[in-house]
Amino acid sequence: MIKKLLASVREYKKQTIATPLFMVGEVAMEALIPMIMAMLIDRGIGTDDRPGSLGQIFLYGGILLAAAVISLISGVMSGRMAAVSSAGFARNLRHDMYYRIQEFSFSNIDKFSTSSIITRLTTDVTNVQNSFQMILRMAVRAPLMLLFSLIMAMTINARISLVFVFTLPVLALGIYLIMSRTHPIFRRVFQTYDKLNNVVQENVRGIRVVKSFVREDYETEKFTGISGSIYKDFVKAERNIAFMSPLMMTCIYACTLVISWLGAKAIIASGNDPAAGLTTGQLMSLIAYVIQILSSLMMLSFTFMMITMSRASAQRIVEVLSEEPDITSPANAVTDVKDGSIDFDHVSFSYAKDSERETLTDIDLHIPSGAVVGILGGTGSGKSSLVQLIPRLYDATKGAVRIGGVDAKEYDLTALREGVAMVLQKNELFSGTIKDNLRWGNENATDAEIEEACRLAQADPFIQDFPDKYDTWIEQGGTNVSGGQKQRLCIARALLKKPKILILDDSTSAVDTRTDAQIRAGFRSFIPETTKLIIAQRVASVKDADLIVVLDNGKIADVGTHDELMARCEIYREVHDSQTKGGEDDE
Repeated sequence: MIKKLLASVREYKKQTIATPLFMVGEVAMEALIPMIMAMLIDRGIGTDDRPGSLGQIFLYGGILLAAAVISLISGVMSGRMAAVSSAGFARNLRHDMYYRIQEFSFSNIDKFSTSSIITRLTTDVTNVQNSFQMILRMAVRAPLMLLFSLIMAMTINARISLVFVFTLPVLALGIYLIMSRTHPIFRRVFQTYDKLNNVVQENVRGIRVVKSFVREDYETEKFTGISGSIYKDFVKAERNIAFMSPLMMTCIYACTLVISWLGAKAIIASGNDPAAGLTTGQLMSLIAYVIQILSSLMMLSFTFMMITMSRASAQRIVEVLSEEPDITSPANAVTDVKDGSIDFDHVSFSYAKDSERETLTDIDLHIPSGAVVGILGGTGSGKSSLVQLIPRLYDATKGAVRIGGVDAKEYDLTALREGVAMVLQKNELFSGTIKDNLRWGNENATDAEIEEACRLAQADPFIQDFPDKYDTWIEQGGTNVSGGQKQRLCIARALLKKPKILILDDSTSAVDTRTDAQIRAGFRSFIPETTKLIIAQRVASVKDADLIVVLDNGKIADVGTHDELMARCEIYREVHDSQTKGGEDDE
């Protein structure tokens, strides 16, 4: 896990290495300062038996000032290097995760869920960044301070310094118990964050539905429940961590009292003679080292706490980085889609690999290039699943899907998907102008090509009604245009791609029948050689297709023209008659 994370340090290696090096300088000076102060007191100020010396005061005062300045500069540089390296590390980590997610197939994304991916890219990366910075500084500073201070204390008086030996096991045991109880709580908290993000995302995306059904109270209650769960877990974790500070302060004060008592006795016994035992300056330095040693232990405990908190986040990040995409381009991949012919050779498919229930079963279908194919079927019959196998959004479980006579798995993914355009019923528009959105289909499209595609998609008339026309700003998700307008813009975007295969997945459901017919007429004139697959609920949308496929429970019920299906397919005939009679009743 650590190796996987450290791969994101990259260009910030120098700052990462420099941070602990500067920290060594800071800690070394801080460890020397109490010793210098002891010399200043003992040799400069003096006692009743030994007079002080102004020269010694200036000498040790100057040394003390130089040590403090070196410590300050080293600390500032260490902090600056740590800030740069941790921020850069977090940036690279988000970059690596985001690019890995772009390679995921739909099944990989389904495994994590959108809300979980968002949490991992935001909250989890921030936790790991904070931990990384703390490790570079505190995790280096605390052990070094502990080591240097212990050495200096032992140099002054080894017998009195043994007080620390009895304190360390108590602290170590306390820290271990606190951390072992806290880690599972933090792991649970971040999983709950996924649920919270999901609720917020779902609520904001569907805010119009929430308000139209007056369900604000229900959504608020749902949010409050999950938020309350996070609150309770954090309180429980903080309650455990709260024991750390009193434990630490108890040890500090206990050590200070014991050392003061033992030190005072040693000073009295030796007559403040360093050769005989202990001096006043040395006792003060010992007390300073007590504070440094136990403060370093407190730093270590907080570092462990941060590592414990970020460990769960780190594991979640590494899960994303380690996830191998289910669908990849093969070696020596085919990079040119010859034509738009499609062959389903006894294809079966299920979303879960270990599922016994198949979404599609033994699909055997052959579509010539340039044909117009209608696909009808009830909800859950497998229409969308069928067409998603063509650009390899999913892979067939059994059988083969051939595009242009070549197995889809042999194509370079980019080349295959460049040759296939999909327009979904719930297609997405992105924040930007209408032109920006349409150029997703062809980034080099001219204004004339954009306008032509929009005329064929019947989008130009309503665009011309906007004050800024093709420079009109589209809000995120296309919330400032209607469902029918969004669908027509998405169709125009697909037309600009000039694909070998065009898939319309119920993408004219929000437009009237007249506009639907005009769009289909535009297809025939603008992209006659493109194979067009039209999934529709209305028989009128596929009535004039070269071939109509009727799906039922993941199987092909029948294939033929409108007249052929009316003569022999009961399912098709029932759908046609129900829609025709419904229209007559309305009239």
